[in-house]
Amino acid sequence: MKAGDELPPLEIGITRTLIVAGALASRDYQDVHHDPELARRKGSPDIFMNILTTNGLVGRYLTDHFGPTAVLRKVAIRLGAPNYPGDTMVLRGTVEEFDGATAVVRVTGDNGIGRHVTGTVTLTVPPGGAR
Repeated sequence: MKAGDELPPLEIGITRTLIVAGALASRDYQDVHHDPELARRKGSPDIFMNILTTNGLVGRYLTDHFGPTAVLRKVAIRLGAPNYPGDTMVLRGTVEEFDGATAVVRVTGDNGIGRHVTGTVTLTVPPGGAR
């Protein structure tokens, strides 16, 4: 593996269950993540995914690629377009740096309305851990 290498994309179907379960698992009880009517009253067309669920999906994407013994050291993400039920998010990654033990990966995630997440993740990769 070297700088410039691209990770294979990962498509994630955005379901109502994923959004609500992610919010509950991260103890985020904001109504915009589980109540469609209240979300609409607040100006959103539907419930939408919270940042902690997105953070977890980014982590999953990288450990799926680098293996279960990879250790996420730093995750720095920003959200853009919301993830609504019925959409699909496609995560992509590009290795920015790799020194044999530590990788820095640029991650993006796009959905039907635009870029949902952008960020960089630094992780320790065990020997033979990159696929």
